[in-house]
Amino acid sequence: MHKSRLAALVLDSKIDDIETANQFWEQALGYPCIRSSEDWSSQYSHLQAPDNQPHILVQKVDHESRVHLDIETDNIEAEVLRLQAIGAQVIKKLERWVVMQAPTGHRFCVVNPQRKDFESSGSVNVWESSDTQEQKRDN
Repeated sequence: MHKSRLAALVLDSKIDDIETANQFWEQALGYPCIRSSEDWSSQYSHLQAPDNQPHILVQKVDHESRVHLDIETDNIEAEVLRLQAIGAQVIKKLERWVVMQAPTGHRFCVVNPQRKDFESSGSVNVWESSDTQEQKRDN
């Protein structure tokens, strides 16, 4: 058994300077942008959305701009197997996440828990083994 849910909307932005995206989305959505002092801050930032909402991440990319979803889980391997069983395919396995593609052509990532309330939330899906494909709502 494992848990998963929507963690974040990721604004993939094909731009020269991530600050352009930071300023636009900060003003468009009315959430302050949190800029990091880490080495990777020229590639990633996030908007300070309310705790009860999915995170909104800004990411500088080389491919065309798009929005992708991050699905957070307490067991990446089990969640990837579950999603493969319903038609998704693995595109790339990275050290901390897996990039997948839905049968519809949409890319998404399977990641470790990102939101603070993952373990305590009643809004996560609890999945039985990947062969049964049964879902129970965690209450």
